[in-house]
Amino acid sequence: MTANLEVDLENLDLTDDPETQNEVFMLAFNSGDGNVFNSLYREDSISNLSGEPLRGEERKRFVVEMIGKKPRLKAVLKSAYVAGDISLVKVVFDLEVTGDDGERVMLHGSCTDVMRREKSGKWMMAIDRPIADAMPQA
Repeated sequence: MTANLEVDLENLDLTDDPETQNEVFMLAFNSGDGNVFNSLYREDSISNLSGEPLRGEERKRFVVEMIGKKPRLKAVLKSAYVAGDISLVKVVFDLEVTGDDGERVMLHGSCTDVMRREKSGKWMMAIDRPIADAMPQA
């Protein structure tokens, strides 16, 4: 984790540096504000945070609700590739969430993210595909 990374949560930028991208992503995720985290996504992005691919308003509603429950994410960058205005990043993660029973549950897995550099130069999430190694049993 980058020490003393200063991030303006109202004006997030994933940057060209994959390590910094990961830090910004974790800070936004752990902010507890789903709108802050949602600001990292393109309008046409797809997120699999729910376990199924969501787009548009459905994705945004899920993200805002999920982040509002204050999950805690720790992610470690494993690989990153950039080709022009496309970036592919893989991380492994530990995610602590509140289960349906109100108990905290720890999930571990990997995530593949695709980002696209906008005309403004800002990187935005296009595809977010986390996969847990195992899901908690009901």
